[in-house]
Amino acid sequence: MRRAPAVSPDRDQPTIGAPGTEIPGGPVVASDTAAELAGTGVAVDDESVSEFSARATDLVPLTCTDSVRSVRIATWNVNSVKQRLPRLLPWLDERRPDVLCLQETKLTDDAFEELLRDELSSRGYEIAAHGEASWNGVAILSRVGLEDVSPGLPGAPGFPHPEARAVAATCAGIRVLSIYVPNGREPGSEHYEYKLAWLAALRDAVAAGPEATVVCGDVNIAPTDEDVFDPEAYAGQTHVTASERAALAKLQALGLHDVVRDRWPNERIFTYWDYRAGMFHRDLGMRIDLILAGAPIADRVCAAWIDRQARKGKAPSDHAPVIVDLDEAPDGDIGPVVPPPSAPVTTRGTVKLPQSPSP
Repeated sequence: MRRAPAVSPDRDQPTIGAPGTEIPGGPVVASDTAAELAGTGVAVDDESVSEFSARATDLVPLTCTDSVRSVRIATWNVNSVKQRLPRLLPWLDERRPDVLCLQETKLTDDAFEELLRDELSSRGYEIAAHGEASWNGVAILSRVGLEDVSPGLPGAPGFPHPEARAVAATCAGIRVLSIYVPNGREPGSEHYEYKLAWLAALRDAVAAGPEATVVCGDVNIAPTDEDVFDPEAYAGQTHVTASERAALAKLQALGLHDVVRDRWPNERIFTYWDYRAGMFHRDLGMRIDLILAGAPIADRVCAAWIDRQARKGKAPSDHAPVIVDLDEAPDGDIGPVVPPPSAPVTTRGTVKLPQSPSP
């Protein structure tokens, strides 16, 4: 575990969404730009594409409780923090999360500290990192305190050795877990059984913790068929099987609330889009990045949304950040997906996954 010196965040600085400020990713949007389609092989009519723009002049901060400390919690699978550094640092300045959970950092703890210590310290963040070279890796960045740091997951299986897939810490009185659940690879495989066993260990760890807990991260499971663009496309694949969903349901049965879905029960919401085949600009994705909150935390939720803007542009991660505001929402209630996709494909049965074999 590595820590940067604590510096109090400057709450007087302009917040994204404050009246009169520019918001990349605000609620008033135009269609996706042609730059997003470069390299996808998809033809684009220039007349049908307009530049993204958004203003927050119609937004005011939303206060939901009488708490004196509002907290913004976010989670983001960055798919290599080193590669994503040119995107991560500006995003921190723009969205200003108080607590950020990262997954797939793909760095050892020493390498993470060397790469990010000064940049994060200057922004007031302390660091709890649990990583390994080239694979996996998780971290928690906090500017509201970082106590009782616990790397790893007690009793978790390995494959064959323990992997860097979980780290926990207490931030502003909330027990925060950043997790990266194993992929599973193929239903019935050894890795699939490893995934289920790992999820059972996660459930045991959460059950032993306080009620004021949030589990944040890439769970590699779409909770329901509504969390994928087309259930038929995922037939025979991991992430959607009954056993995986049952394991996730057992975790939630501890009293954890899927706060994004609770806030937006009927909306089309995804957090992951494959890099290939133009899946992002057609909004052919999955919702596999979750923030699960115990009742004391879920009751404080003011806003919950997906920052799709962070998936746009040059060299993005294939995941978008998930953001939850407690007690006060600086950007107002702007969700569920910001900005919304301009041309989603909604007809089922017409698109195959890029990795699906040809008949």
